[in-house]
Amino acid sequence: MKRVFLPLVALIAVLTFWHYYVTLNDVPKFVLPSPLLIWAALLDNVPQWIDASGATLWVTLQALLAAVISGVLLALAFSLSRTFEATVYPFAVVLQVTPVVAIAPLVLIWVGIDNVDRAQVIIAWLVAFFPILANMSAGLKSVDANLSDLFKLYGASPMQRFRYLLWPTALPYLLASLKVSGGLALIGGVVAEFVAGSGTSSGLAWRIIEAGNRLQIEKMFAGLLLLAIMGMLIFYGFSLLEWLNTRKYRS
Repeated sequence: MKRVFLPLVALIAVLTFWHYYVTLNDVPKFVLPSPLLIWAALLDNVPQWIDASGATLWVTLQALLAAVISGVLLALAFSLSRTFEATVYPFAVVLQVTPVVAIAPLVLIWVGIDNVDRAQVIIAWLVAFFPILANMSAGLKSVDANLSDLFKLYGASPMQRFRYLLWPTALPYLLASLKVSGGLALIGGVVAEFVAGSGTSSGLAWRIIEAGNRLQIEKMFAGLLLLAIMGMLIFYGFSLLEWLNTRKYRS
């Protein structure tokens, strides 16, 4: 109950202070609009916001799915061959530490400015990929040595070993990484759209750019609010899956 009530009270207090601060101090709306103006901007064109949110969410989910598939398969390959891991892992680290803002223009050039959605998926995948790989690799390495020997003793097949030993051990690590990678995929897609700056885009990032160019700051805040809500839904959705998985194995 506290986890819901306390943040709600804090949010109401912040919004109340925000509203009275900008009202009493006559802060121009192009500097800092009041929460009521932001809410009005959100309700002003609901279908447009729904379409933009759907486009951004679709890119995020595509990138996250690609990150899960590639990260899990590569982690499995690492668990089978330490030589392969030593060869490939440094390149994965390079992708992780290279700023996405520096990569995005190159990806857009290679893919083509007319394929912004495809570039968004690729860039979001690059950002979301490494946490899944790193956590899945850690999960596979954390398998109990005694249980592993027991599976070998009873002649378990590679598929049985994966299904009944490796996967249950690594799944909590994977779910924990998804809480991070989900938000990173969203950030990657938004950054790609910002870099593109193209009217062919249809996501929330373009709506924010468009509003900024017109000095409609309340619409910019409305777009940011939707992005924040989307990120929280992704995070708490995977948190719920993690909790259900933990509860299942405890029972």
